[in-house]
Amino acid sequence: MSNIQLLRHATIVVNMAGKKLLVDPMLAEKEAFDPVPNSEPALRIPMVDLPLSAEELATLVKEIDAIFVTHTHPDHWDPVAQAMLPKDTPLFCQAPDEKAIKEQGFTQVTVIEDKVEWEGITIHRFGGVHGTGQLAEMMGPVSGFVYSYEGEKIYVAGDTIWHPEVVRALDTLKPQMTVLNAGGAQFVQGDPITMTPEDVAKVHQQAPNTKIVAIHMDVVNHCNIKRTDLQQAMDDKGIKVEIPADGEVVNL
Repeated sequence: MSNIQLLRHATIVVNMAGKKLLVDPMLAEKEAFDPVPNSEPALRIPMVDLPLSAEELATLVKEIDAIFVTHTHPDHWDPVAQAMLPKDTPLFCQAPDEKAIKEQGFTQVTVIEDKVEWEGITIHRFGGVHGTGQLAEMMGPVSGFVYSYEGEKIYVAGDTIWHPEVVRALDTLKPQMTVLNAGGAQFVQGDPITMTPEDVAKVHQQAPNTKIVAIHMDVVNHCNIKRTDLQQAMDDKGIKVEIPADGEVVNL
């Protein structure tokens, strides 16, 4: 059966059809980068280390069959990942990011416009919106991907708030698992740019049978909702959500 492993923040490994798919790799050591600007608290990021030793990370990198980049913000596609991952690994991305990723030296880049088939796995792309109004325009385009194999479906929604594209993915493909970038990421000014507890609850209301896995918390300084906050909010609403620790595997 398929599963996902949370490494840290938005970085997950989707294990499906005997393949290891690495999504949104941020592989830097703790505190490698300056804080996200215009955000509180002003802590260096990532705020925690990966749950892997250097040797374990090197082994994982060798085992990866394909890379998926939902968008190229540095907390989803960092310079360490760009340097560490083999340049001939199949890499899938949205159209606006193709040029930049090829310029970084990756040679097997495939754009997903609507869907692609790869090694028996079907990957559908859905959009989203990384904030509201002018802020969303500044943050740029984002994607979510649904991975399907022999009836198993995992939706990795990417950096989006509640949006009609999320509804479309849930309604049309009915994934058994939905991975949400929660954390309510927010700048000092403006509305949240990733899902809040209220958004997570809306996903449950829209698709009560999908197993929600909430990630993208406790790593980057602009994510104000912590795992404990989300768990409390979901408990208060009577909604079951998986909130994995870094390194934890969640089965379909």
